[in-house]
Amino acid sequence: MSATTDFIANLVRAANEVEKLSPNEVSDLLDRSVDAIRQLRQELGIVPVPGKDALIYIRTVSAGATRVPHEKWHHGLLHAAEMIRDLHIVRDTGTEFRISEIEP
Repeated sequence: MSATTDFIANLVRAANEVEKLSPNEVSDLLDRSVDAIRQLRQELGIVPVPGKDALIYIRTVSAGATRVPHEKWHHGLLHAAEMIRDLHIVRDTGTEFRISEIEP
């Protein structure tokens, strides 16, 4: 497995065993996830829409890991794993796409 798939597996494993983690461990995993997602986005030329960035939730859970319930840890870790997996697939398959806002 690659380093990326190993990291995704670690995130999913952690999400399924949040009761065994400390707040610092959760924050560390989520912060590493944010860095990985930003790097993949940069490689793919994806610019997040201000105020609508999916990383906001992950960063919020990371920053509040000592205060939020374990359920939020679970969702934050899985969300991070999903985002990294999806971006990794897009990069590896050479998929091209356009991101545009839909007018209300």
